[in-house]
Amino acid sequence: MAFIDSLFILGPIRKAMWQAWYPFLTRKLRDENVTFLNYAYEKSPPWGIPLNKEDAPNRACIQLYHHVAEQIDLKDKTVLEVSCGHGGGASYITRTFKPKHYTGLDLNPTGIAFCKKHHSIEGLEFLQGDAQSLPFKDQSIDAVINVEASHCYPSFPKFLTEVERILKAGGSLLYADFRFSDRFKEWESAIQGSRLQVKQERDISPQVLNGMDLNSSRSQELVRRLLPKFMHGLAGDFAGVQGSRIYEALKSGELIYKSYHFTKE
Repeated sequence: MAFIDSLFILGPIRKAMWQAWYPFLTRKLRDENVTFLNYAYEKSPPWGIPLNKEDAPNRACIQLYHHVAEQIDLKDKTVLEVSCGHGGGASYITRTFKPKHYTGLDLNPTGIAFCKKHHSIEGLEFLQGDAQSLPFKDQSIDAVINVEASHCYPSFPKFLTEVERILKAGGSLLYADFRFSDRFKEWESAIQGSRLQVKQERDISPQVLNGMDLNSSRSQELVRRLLPKFMHGLAGDFAGVQGSRIYEALKSGELIYKSYHFTKE
């Protein structure tokens, strides 16, 4: 099944598909030091945030996380990232924005094992868990980060309800994701129906497309080298390489990528 066609199939089937795909991907990438699974972000002219030598190869992916995280001051906050992937964003935010404690949560147990092996940082922990049944007490978290994951969830409204439950009063959801244009009204409706308040909303489609351009060659090389040929189309869509259907959808406006800052009043 093509990646684009699989994004909005029925919730339980979609969840089962992602539960199979992500552990498979982690196993394929575990020796490649691929710590970011998200698309990317680049301004024009280039943003050029200062990065150390180790972070520099992941600049485009890091800049998406930086864009999302910088919307509020995270210093000394208790932060949860839902769907942390391979933990690169969790590591970068912990080191850069200095939260009091940062938890990266993901449904993929293979991915969580990868995170624990690759990211040993004071104040950072990783936990296996479900975005739609968050294992945290009511009003226990200052900020939730969610980057490019909610399109995988069986119920986006249920995720927003869970986030609202665990956030402290005045807490924030820092969020970025995409939808195809024919699903945009559904996305907007879920956001408007949430008890969370929109403080900032930005269409970052051009910046994400620029980031995809930066990452395309590296992603194509990994796809060709690590995966059988019959999976190249699926993996190319997942990685957003130049010429892939998801890249062309973003370029044409069929796909819209947005970032948000929500607060709990």
